[in-house]
Amino acid sequence: MAKLSLEELRSLRGSESERLKKRSIHGRDTHVVVCMGTCGIQAGAKIVLNAIVDELEAKGLDNVIVTQSGCAGSCKDEPIVEVHTPTLGSVAYGHVDAKVAKSIVDEHIIGGKILESHKIDLEV
Repeated sequence: MAKLSLEELRSLRGSESERLKKRSIHGRDTHVVVCMGTCGIQAGAKIVLNAIVDELEAKGLDNVIVTQSGCAGSCKDEPIVEVHTPTLGSVAYGHVDAKVAKSIVDEHIIGGKILESHKIDLEV
C-alpha cells in the first residue's frame, strides 16, 4: 500500500468527517438504521449503508441520521433497513440492495411513500 502525503491524509480526514456527520442525531428528523449483524454484513449490508449515505450526500440531505444496529432477528430478510420519519413512523425494509437503498432515499425519505415491494414486518 502506498504511503499518503500529509495533504492527502488531511483531505481524507475532511471527506470522511463529513460522512460521519450523517451519524450525529442533533437537528435530524429522519433516522435510518442499517442492520449490521453478521448475517446482514454477509448479505451486503455494508454496501447498502454506503449506498444510502452516498444518495443522501448526492441529494444534499442533511436532516437524516444514518446509524447501524446489530441483528434484527430476521435473517431471511437481510439486508434490513429501518426508516423512522415523523410522518410515516417506523418502516422496515428487507432484501435491500444498493438500488433499493437509493429508492428508499428517493421514494420514502424524499417522496413520503412506502416501498410496499420491500416492506417487512419485524417481530419484536
